[in-house]
Amino acid sequence: MEPERSRRAPHPPHTHPATADACDAPDGRHLCPVLAAVGVIGTEWRLAIVHRLLEGPQRFSEILKSNPRLNAKTLSATLKFLEGQGVVQRTVVSTRPFSVVYSLTEMGLGLAPAARELRAWGERWLLPRAAQTRSAAAAHRPPAIQGELPRIVVGETDAHRAR
Repeated sequence: MEPERSRRAPHPPHTHPATADACDAPDGRHLCPVLAAVGVIGTEWRLAIVHRLLEGPQRFSEILKSNPRLNAKTLSATLKFLEGQGVVQRTVVSTRPFSVVYSLTEMGLGLAPAARELRAWGERWLLPRAAQTRSAAAAHRPPAIQGELPRIVVGETDAHRAR
């Protein structure tokens, strides 16, 4: 009986065998580069913050104001995580009062092509779908009531309505 590995198709010429094997190694000793990257930037806020910092260094408040759904606790934790991973650097500017500026490291700047591609993919595939969903919901919505709203009496019984 031949081993499982020999029955698999050969690696395509454009991939390095060691890299491809790392993604499907059954022993789990190798870390797939895709999984490793997703481990660093795999949440919506991490990637959104990296995307925002591609515009240049930003203060905490500037990043916080960039998205109304982002809160200070999430931003603080995300920036600390990205700083620990070597993607973001925190610089204290010695002004009165002092300020802190966040920027991307060389490693973080290396995410620029991936972040731009994900944005383009979202614009192409997800924005049209969201627009279709909104227009379909609007088509099924009853028309707005013109004029006076109907009067609703709380506690009215069927006997009163029958009169």
